[in-house]
Amino acid sequence: MNLQHPSGLRDYLLGTTPADPSSPGLSPAGRWAVERTMLDRAAGTRGTFTGVVIFSPDGDGGLRFHEEGTVTWPAADGDTFTGPATRDYLLRPADTPDAMDMLFPDGRPFHRMSFSPEASQDRHWCDPDTYRVTYVRHGEDQFSYAWDVTGPRKDLLLESVLRRLPGTAAAADGLGSKP
Repeated sequence: MNLQHPSGLRDYLLGTTPADPSSPGLSPAGRWAVERTMLDRAAGTRGTFTGVVIFSPDGDGGLRFHEEGTVTWPAADGDTFTGPATRDYLLRPADTPDAMDMLFPDGRPFHRMSFSPEASQDRHWCDPDTYRVTYVRHGEDQFSYAWDVTGPRKDLLLESVLRRLPGTAAAADGLGSKP
């Protein structure tokens, strides 16, 4: 997939190609399984998140990012909390085809998403802590990102691996994983 094409990153996330923006019988949304490990370095606690990320078109060349799944995290009472978790973001075209700007649902800027070596890292200041993210593309069907969060209130490492789910255009066209 050519991430240098004007819709490159968007097409990659949706599982489509510029020549074939939709395939009959397939969802227009890109569906990805996500597995996340979470480490609170200050407390020495670890947790996980397992779920699905759905990228769906929302006009103006943008995407909606919806994540839902189950989080497992040590509770304050020594027990373990397991429960549902969701998050939503907006992705907007950036000034380069291999990047998209990620926004909070209310439109506030969050960070830039890109797989190009020169732009795969970004950061976000959330007073008083700094969030640093790195994206890595592992092929047509997998990518990862890691958040390194440091500051006086947080010391976290959040590592996520996303794998394309069968039923998206890339998977059906032979570019994706086989069930």
